[in-house]
Amino acid sequence: MRNRPTPRALLAAALAIGALTACGDDATGASSDQLSVVAAFYPLQFVAEKVGGDAVHVTNLAKPGAEPHDLELNADQVAQIVDAKVVVYLKGFQPAVDEAVEQQGGDRAFDVSTAVPLLDATDAGHSHEGEEPGGEEHAEEAGGKDPHVWLDPTRLATIGEKVAERLGQADPDHAADYTARAATLRTDLDALDKEYAAGLKTCQRREIVTSHAAFGYLADRYDLEQIGITGLTPRTSPRRSGWPRWPRRRRSTRRPRSSSRRW
Repeated sequence: MRNRPTPRALLAAALAIGALTACGDDATGASSDQLSVVAAFYPLQFVAEKVGGDAVHVTNLAKPGAEPHDLELNADQVAQIVDAKVVVYLKGFQPAVDEAVEQQGGDRAFDVSTAVPLLDATDAGHSHEGEEPGGEEHAEEAGGKDPHVWLDPTRLATIGEKVAERLGQADPDHAADYTARAATLRTDLDALDKEYAAGLKTCQRREIVTSHAAFGYLADRYDLEQIGITGLTPRTSPRRSGWPRWPRRRRSTRRPRSSSRRW
């Protein structure tokens, strides 16, 4: 098991960095006329930027190409959390962020799981009797819930509206602008929702096979059945029962070309 610096130790380093940069912009890189926002990973960055527009500067803690589940914070990132006016995160998804927010976020932190109810981890993949629900390791971290809520456009739109409310509380002068942009985001995501529904309506089969069971909200929204090779997180090893079950289920959905062919 890897040892990682505690948020308390990282805070000390962050304060030292802050002392060296006190005469310039804060650690988030926001200019003096922008609201500094920290997003824990990309979908939350997307929402914050769409809702905030030019009035905000959004910093993403998870760098492009990095696995957000396994994020480890360095001193600079803790300093960004300390300096941000709003921290947008998903409790239970990134333990290192949870720890830092608990110690330093205060009332500046907004947990998006409070905006929409999360699906139970065992429900998100549409598990069936006799099948093992995936992601036990990650489910424990997320309190038994599936954290991948942003994969449903309608739920993401609701998160956008709640983010707009939080930004408006931190920056009342632009509150109306945040609300208007959240409404625009809702319109765009509702259109995407309709495209998904129309495109999937004619599918003869409802099964989707995924590398890991992160698409429960998509399955829930569009009446699909998710078959995940691994659990809720990519680091979960494939279950022994999962591999034999997947080919069996896949074969059962195919129509034989002739009655004499064995499957």
